[in-house]
This record gives sequence, C-alpha cells and structure tokens, in this order.
Amino acid sequence: MKKFVTGIVAHVDAGKTTLSEALLYQGGAHRQLGRVDNGTALLDPEQIEQQRGITVFSHQAVATFPDLQLTLLDTPGHIDFAAQTEQVLPVLDYAILVVSATDGIQGSTRTLWRLLAQYQVPTFIFINKTDVVGANPTRVIKDLQTEFQAACLPFAADELDDQMEDIATSDDQALDEYLTNGTLRVATIQQLIANRKVFPVYQGAALKLTGVDELIAGLTKWTQAPATTSEEFGARVFKISHDDQGDRLTWLRVSGGILAAKTELLPGEKVNQIRTYNGSKFTLQPRVTAGDVCAVTGLTTTFPGQGLGTLTDRQLSAIQPVLTYAVVPQDVDPQTCLKVLRKLQDEDPHLNVQCSEHSQEIHVQIMGEVQLEILQQLIQERYGYSVSFQDGEILYQETITAPVEGVGHFEPLRHYAEVHLLMEPAPRGSGLTFAQDCSVDILKHNWQERIMTSLRSKEHRGVLIGAPLTDVKITLINGRGSIKHSVGGDFREATWRAVRQGLMMLKHQQACELLEPWYHFRLTVDSENVGRAINDIQMMHGDFQLQEPSDQQQMNIITGTAPVASMRDYATTVRTYTHGQGNLELSFAGYQPCYNADEVIAAANYVPTADLDNTPDSVFCAHGAGYPVKWDQVPVAAHVEYRTK
Repeated sequence: MKKFVTGIVAHVDAGKTTLSEALLYQGGAHRQLGRVDNGTALLDPEQIEQQRGITVFSHQAVATFPDLQLTLLDTPGHIDFAAQTEQVLPVLDYAILVVSATDGIQGSTRTLWRLLAQYQVPTFIFINKTDVVGANPTRVIKDLQTEFQAACLPFAADELDDQMEDIATSDDQALDEYLTNGTLRVATIQQLIANRKVFPVYQGAALKLTGVDELIAGLTKWTQAPATTSEEFGARVFKISHDDQGDRLTWLRVSGGILAAKTELLPGEKVNQIRTYNGSKFTLQPRVTAGDVCAVTGLTTTFPGQGLGTLTDRQLSAIQPVLTYAVVPQDVDPQTCLKVLRKLQDEDPHLNVQCSEHSQEIHVQIMGEVQLEILQQLIQERYGYSVSFQDGEILYQETITAPVEGVGHFEPLRHYAEVHLLMEPAPRGSGLTFAQDCSVDILKHNWQERIMTSLRSKEHRGVLIGAPLTDVKITLINGRGSIKHSVGGDFREATWRAVRQGLMMLKHQQACELLEPWYHFRLTVDSENVGRAINDIQMMHGDFQLQEPSDQQQMNIITGTAPVASMRDYATTVRTYTHGQGNLELSFAGYQPCYNADEVIAAANYVPTADLDNTPDSVFCAHGAGYPVKWDQVPVAAHVEYRTK
C-alpha cells in the first residue's frame, strides 16, 4: 500500500476543512461527515475553532483507502495564520491546494502558491464548490494557468487523453517519449508531478462528496511512494502544542530509521510517549518508522523547523509578522502574563514576546487583527486571564550600507578580551550571517568559538531606533585574549560591544539605514474609481501596475507594492469609496528602505549610547583599575591594530 503525508491548504472559506472531512469520511476515519458550520469537523477540535468556524491550528488525521494511506495535515486558511501553514510544508510529500469555483484565486492563494514553490512541494489542485450559483471552474483553470503555471491541467478520467500533449510539453524527455509512443507512461507522469512540472486539477463539491472519489483515485494513481532516505533516525519538527493536561507535545515527521519510546533524543531529554492523532484523539505507539507523523512528550527545547537525528535545522522565515502590540494585563500581574505569553510563543515562535526590564512593558508581534483576537481569546480560555492590546506599531528593521571594522574591548581588573569584527552589507532578506577569518595563531580555537556563540546568542539592535539588525554579514577577523585572565564572559562582552561600536561609526558616517515592511497588494475597483485608487497609492508611496480589463471583466485590477505603515488600514477605505464592490488583498513583500525614515527616527527619540544593555563603549584597564572608553575613542585605545586599514 502506498503511504504518504499530504497537507490541505487554501484561502479561508474555500472549503479546505470540508474537503479534509470528505477524504476522512470516504477513508473510514469517522462515520459521519463532519461539518465546519455546526462544529463537528474532526480536524477543527479546538473550541476556539468551532466557535469561529475557521482553522487556527494544524491538525492530523489518517484516511485509509484500498491502495493508499493518507496522513492528512489540515492547515489554517486565514492569512494571519500563514506561519502555521509554513511550518507544515517541509514535512509534506504532496499538497492539495483548494480553490473556490466561485471566488477563484484569492490573496492568500497566491501566498500559498509561492510557499509551495519555495518548499518544492508537489501539488494537486481541487476546485471546490462547483455546485454553487456563480461557479465557473473553467475560468478558474484558465486563471491558474495564467497566474500560476501553464501545466495546471485537468486530470479527470474523461479529460486526460486530451491533456496528454500539454502534459508532455512540460518536459523535454517527456515530449520525446510522447512523440515516439503517442502517449506517456504512468511512471513518467508521476515523475513530472513529483518534480512540480505538472499540477493535476480536479473539481467537485466536497460538502456533497462530488468529485472526491475521483481526487482519491488521482492521488492513488499519480503519486509516488516516498523513498526512505536513510536507515539512521532522522525527523523534522513542524509544530509545538500542549494537551488538555498541559503536557508539551512535539509534532514531527520521521524521515528515516526508527523512533522508540524512552529514547534519549536530545541531551538529557527522553521521549516519554509517542502519540498518533486523529483529530483530538490519539493512540499510544511503542515506536514509529520512516514516513510516520506523530507527537511526542518529554522534549522541552524543540522548535518548528528543527532537524533531529540526521536532519539539520531549517529556518522558517517566509512569513513574518509586521506589527507589534503592547500587551496590557487586566486582571493578572505582568510577570504571570509574561509566563503565559512565553508558553504561547513556544507554540508560535513568531510571537517573539519581548519584555522591557525597566518599564515591564510586554510586546508581541502579530500578523493581523484576527490573530490578535484569537490570542486574546486563547489567554482567556486556557489560563483565565484578561488582556487588552494597545494600538499596533510597525516592526522596523535596520541595516548598513557600507563596511566597517567594529572593535570591542573588555578589560576590568583580572579580565581581558578584545574582538575585531568586519561588518558588511548583505543581500536584502538574508538576515544576519556570521563567518570567521582569523588564524588560530592570533586567537585560540576555543576563544573564537566563544565569540561566534556570542554573536548568535543575541538579537542585535541597530542604532537609529533600536530596531533589530538585519542583512549584515559579520566576520571575526582579529582579536586578543589572555591565557591568564580571559574567560568566556569576557569575549561575550567584547563581541557585543564590537557590533555596537561598528554601528556607531557607520551612524556617524550616515551609513546606517532604516527598513520598513512592505505589502504586495492586489486592488480590484470599478472604472469610476481607478483614478482615486491610483492617487491613493501614490500618496501612500507605493508603486503599481494597472491591468487592462478583458471583455469578461467588470472590474479593474491594480497590483504593486506599498509600505505597510501607509496601507495597513486601506481595505476599509476601499470598501467605503467603492460602496462594498472593491477588494484589497495584501501579502508580505519583505523589507525596503523606509520612505519617511527621518520622521520615524525623530519620533523614536532613541539614544544608542544610553541603551546600557547594548552599549558601544569599551572597558580598558590602567593602574590596577578598569575605566570606560567612549566608542569613538576605542580605535585609538585598541591593543590590536585595525586589519581593514
């Protein structure tokens, strides 16, 4: 029997969970067809999901057919929870993208398509709700071929022969086979799908089970059983959650070997239980093997994207929050509130909970208003506490536009360390990267490792407004230690000071840059309001392209990018001036230079030399006592000559 893991992904309200329920019903996972609207969906077991009628968390279930066993991972559809969906994608063998036959391609459909391409997940497409008035699956297929990939092709049994030539043209070798034999082997088509060169399209109405059997037959015939890559144990973590008793669950996909209960999987951390879930119910397993998805208890330091055994960690960064909110505890003290938020951050690392030691003010990072409402409700239902949130602020970042050698020196009495770091601009979106270019004859290996650990252990802040530093390559190039006096903490202090000292030098040279998040937007308006829309976009400092409407289109489509700060509330404005006929779709487009940087910097009133947790100054020693040296005087006082002179 063929076994693989598939994820169901879709724009909210396309019928994703309904299709999941139909597959599970046909596969015998439960006896009644679950419904989202009456709260009986097997894959929406959480009370908060049943109340709102949306998927908030990814859930697992297994459906078994005569020649196929599917482990289904249902994922959230709302764009605010796209980070949860991203976590699941690296563990999938195949994905099923659900598109509404009435609404067609939506904003988060495009985001999901980009994610599926980024993680190279072979994808089947199911056009749902073909029974609804206004459904136009033919138009949807044309849109898929135009916007996504020309090889999004109908695979219904009565259409496949007509599509064979189009399937063959997706690959040179396949085309040779088709021209020679007049057809394609099943194995050839399977390989084209697995290589994301062809995307089978099915259609139906999941609520009425129409077309579901044909989709199952297609999944059975046109997929390949995943190959086991290694006999050694390997697994990837894709989710952290907590059960009703508060036990921490690490969800993982086993890629190779065997995982048995009571195995010490991480230093000092053993797997206590291995659970396989169907919705909210689970079965205890003594062991799991390659291809299995399970949740384990007993691990306390795991995180989504983490590789276990033979697998390395995978960074999940395509989806990033763009807003930060201050949390205002109502009936709970700040420290208890912080502990609760840390637990929720364990499940969703994107929350990035921050707390100021001085003001005790707590901040969380959020994708949008719906996620904010869900977070507020979760805190109330799980822990019984009420919180509110102050108006959201934009999450800025900082980078540099020129190279610099930063120096940090830490030499109180009986301590010694000096570190020289070359800091260089890096490609947009690359984050912080670290490297070493220093001989062990200059700095011993263990000292260098302490410096590299110190670089990675802290979120470095810029010196314009104190925002996180990004898109910088930092290379260890020089330094000095003392066999008699140097300890690990000395190099940590010197390293952090070197980063800040370099940034202050660049600020003095006006080579620091403030970045802000931007949106991709797709704006649909009638002809009468095109001029208003274009003027608004220009006022918001965005760029745009106006698509000429076709004969079938009643509305004009404007696409482009614009700063989050100016466009975040624009959807309400669009609905107002188009009398509810217009529509604005937004998705994260990355960071770009801030259009009103001087204004933002002035409003922040950040004084980098007063930020004692991130000081750019150094400490030297003379006459048996340590003394501070300001950042601009450190190059003169440094014990090691500048290497970049």
